[in-house]
Amino acid sequence: MKAAIYTQYGPPEVVSVKDVPAPTPKKNELLVRVVSSVVTAADGRIRAARFPKGFGVVAKLAFGAFAPRNHILGSCFSGVVEAIGEGVTDFSIGDEVAGMTGVGMKAHAEYLVISAQKSVVKKPTAVSHDDAAGVLFGGTAALFFIRDVGHVKEGQSVLVNGASGAVGTNAVQLAAYYGATVTAVTSGDNDELVRSIGASKVVDYETQPLSQCLETFDRALDAVGNVTIKEGLRLLKPNGQLLLMVPSLGQMFTFNKRVKTGTATEKAKDIAFILDLVAEKKLTVLIDSTFTLDQIQDAYRRLDSGKKRGNIILRIGDKKTTGQAGS
Repeated sequence: MKAAIYTQYGPPEVVSVKDVPAPTPKKNELLVRVVSSVVTAADGRIRAARFPKGFGVVAKLAFGAFAPRNHILGSCFSGVVEAIGEGVTDFSIGDEVAGMTGVGMKAHAEYLVISAQKSVVKKPTAVSHDDAAGVLFGGTAALFFIRDVGHVKEGQSVLVNGASGAVGTNAVQLAAYYGATVTAVTSGDNDELVRSIGASKVVDYETQPLSQCLETFDRALDAVGNVTIKEGLRLLKPNGQLLLMVPSLGQMFTFNKRVKTGTATEKAKDIAFILDLVAEKKLTVLIDSTFTLDQIQDAYRRLDSGKKRGNIILRIGDKKTTGQAGS
């Protein structure tokens, strides 16, 4: 099978497509032919060994001190079950499925194996493979912070910093879904985009730095990692909470109870919930661009540009699509 392989940390050019042996499903595992995957901010950080402040040593121990231990990135996928291992009863060959592979990654390949008991569900027929793969990284992370950590509810005000990215676009929509009034922090070019998905107000950080924002909120969510605790607390109402999705090591160990961090979980029930919202048209998947597996370097260049809006789709099962921003 073909897979996007990298054997050293670095720029997009360290990743190339090579032929490698296809995996074989073991007991309780599915072999999935990947149709669509997504190139995420996490993929970019791992590829370049560019981790949040304080996490460099810990991350290198996890992913490989001097070179990557796992040579295939990609944690989200949508595809078709090609084979099943012994003991699998909830899935059949031919089922369309979507899921997340977590730290095991390996979704940037034509085939992958995943435990049938882990983070994989049957894909709703109303959801395309591109949308299913595209929504999972940002959707599950945003759901964890908006619903489970922040407990956002009707009538609250929520600030989303980084509102045009894969996580931010989902955070804006989910906060609105739970009844909050959303203020989106993004560049002026994205004003219309974030308003179209649920933002009531927009702060253009290019003309009004967040440090100059005088309004306060029930929840302030930073999806980028450039908000300090001091700055974030200033944005809160008396009982507000600061939700840091990309915290530094120091921020994770703050003793301030109004500051919330954490690692988003990848539960099958949450994946199914997110996909159902897409199927019911209650959640829109924003696709910035679509690339084929052979265009993996171009996909990473788009990611590294810092200009993407929404998700970068990696089309693996269909070679017809070429990479174009906004496709």
